[in-house]
Amino acid sequence: MAAILRGTEQNGAVLDRAGKYLTFALAQEEYGLEILKVREIIGYIDVTAVPQTPHYVKGVINLRGQVIPVVDLRAKFGMEAAEVTDQTCIIVVEIAHGGRKFSTGIVVDHVQEVLDIDGQVIEEAPEFGGATDADFILGMGKVGDSVKILLDIDAVLRVGDTGEMA
Repeated sequence: MAAILRGTEQNGAVLDRAGKYLTFALAQEEYGLEILKVREIIGYIDVTAVPQTPHYVKGVINLRGQVIPVVDLRAKFGMEAAEVTDQTCIIVVEIAHGGRKFSTGIVVDHVQEVLDIDGQVIEEAPEFGGATDADFILGMGKVGDSVKILLDIDAVLRVGDTGEMA
């Protein structure tokens, strides 16, 4: 029966979004992204700024001979900037656009853990009205007493944001 329900909603749960998520923090908020999108996690390294890029694009890094654009997720989400600490990480993700795959780094305050989140505890993102675009949210994962905002990293990092560098 679970296979029949997969991809449907049941009591507000989004069953087809069940799976493993890498969770991380930005300020006091907790986020998750599909572990299959994660290539690797590296400590924060110097980023080479690239002129005339959006304010949230920090620049590029050279990761084992590959030039990878780096996006400051705090800036992308309109959050206040934070000092780089020893816990600040760059998560290298693989995003897809137009049948091609691109590697992009996202700067986060710190990585938490990998969670296996059941579809029964993932709900659709609430409606925030016409002024807010929440298409980048896969769902809200209820884990214990907390809520993890599960991101569609492809939507967060539309190629228009980093495509010129990718």
